[in-house]
Amino acid sequence: MRKFLQITVLLFLSIHTYSQEKAGYEISVTISDISDSTIFLAYHYGDRQYLSDTLKLDGKGQGIFKGKEKLPEGIYMIVLPGRKYFEFLMTDNQHFSLSCLYNDFFRTLKFSGSPLNTAFTDYQRQWSQMQQKASGIANRLQQNKANSDSLRILSGKQREYESEMKAYLRTVAGKNSSNFLGVLVKSMIPLEIPEFSIPAGTNNPDSVRWYLRYNYNKDHFFDNIDLTDERLLRTPILQARLEVFFKNVIIQSPDSINKEIDRIFPKTGNNPKMFQFLSVFLFNHFRQSEIMGHDAVLVKLADDIYLSGKADWITEEFRNDLHRQVELLRHNLLGMTAQNLVMDSYKGIFVALHDIEKEFTVLYFWEPNCGHCNEATPKLKAWYEKAKNDGVEIFSVCTTSNRQEWADYIEKHGLTWINGWDPNRQTHFDYYYNVQATPLIYILDKNKKIIAKKLSVDDIPSFIDNYRKYFR
Repeated sequence: MRKFLQITVLLFLSIHTYSQEKAGYEISVTISDISDSTIFLAYHYGDRQYLSDTLKLDGKGQGIFKGKEKLPEGIYMIVLPGRKYFEFLMTDNQHFSLSCLYNDFFRTLKFSGSPLNTAFTDYQRQWSQMQQKASGIANRLQQNKANSDSLRILSGKQREYESEMKAYLRTVAGKNSSNFLGVLVKSMIPLEIPEFSIPAGTNNPDSVRWYLRYNYNKDHFFDNIDLTDERLLRTPILQARLEVFFKNVIIQSPDSINKEIDRIFPKTGNNPKMFQFLSVFLFNHFRQSEIMGHDAVLVKLADDIYLSGKADWITEEFRNDLHRQVELLRHNLLGMTAQNLVMDSYKGIFVALHDIEKEFTVLYFWEPNCGHCNEATPKLKAWYEKAKNDGVEIFSVCTTSNRQEWADYIEKHGLTWINGWDPNRQTHFDYYYNVQATPLIYILDKNKKIIAKKLSVDDIPSFIDNYRKYFR
């Protein structure tokens, strides 16, 4: 029994000593051709980079990054003087050394005690060479666009080399399927969309083929990316893939986007860090979007996440401010029935927005002394004179309370459309239509559904023409 206890104690001591030795991080750096220089340890997070540690190299170009706590795993960088840098993998093994020459760090970089980073460096060098060769083929294609024979030969070479590059990625991912390098390389493998066989006699076969390819690409876009793996947060890969998906893959209609948002969150597997990153990415992406209708996506994100209590990282002030902003968007989303406005008018009779029986109604908020309005109103009048007999009416609402200025402007410029007047805002038009600046334009269809908003006057004619062409 005594021997057993002694062995157990010794085993415990050895494990405890080993764990003490491997606590935190310790990365020895040797860059022999620079000395007494400051270098930095940095990491990716989304599409940005952040500093993690600073190190002053000694006269021999040596130093050690060290800390008591382990660093989150991901792709890190050593940033050198002159804004040069090289990348490496920060994994569970955070005790290793590296060396290189400042003037040729890409070819001379070596690791000791980190076989995975040696493999990562080899991969980077090989992939860089392959990209250079692919770029060369692309340049030759560009230079020979007018030569059909050369174009055919080079296009064939390009397809062959693209297949070779994909095969290389699959090989590296397969060899490293159990480690972080495999996760990264697998996420870069392009999706292979199958060729769909369209039955003979199908109407619009090209459209059917496009639809099938679109759905396959959309449904399988994240097949090679593990959205539960929070190591991807500290790489540039996740942000880039999300941007491609939500900008270029999905049809940019709010309904299509909102369906994909509902599908992508479960892919995070309830990982709180991945959930937060995805929430913040989507919120910022669609808050900054200038595509008409994307405010509906913002409202969805606010309701589902930020105002529901799931976003525990935001402040009460942020939540309250967002609530106010969303309430101003909620009643004027594309596809909604426009709020009826019943108000006095220039002719001294009450007018109602919903009483207009035209194919299109332009709802125009303006001010007599607004500089931009003074540019937009004459243009709108000129178009209206031609369009008023072609199923179009304009319902204008002056947002100021000076009746004389309003009346004088109408008379001076001969505005014959419906001129609404609600100086006390009893209709709450500013709330229902989010009138925070003028001029502001909405377009309603014959059923008073909102089909466009925040258009410029110059865009109205083409919008209505296209709407008639594709949606009438």
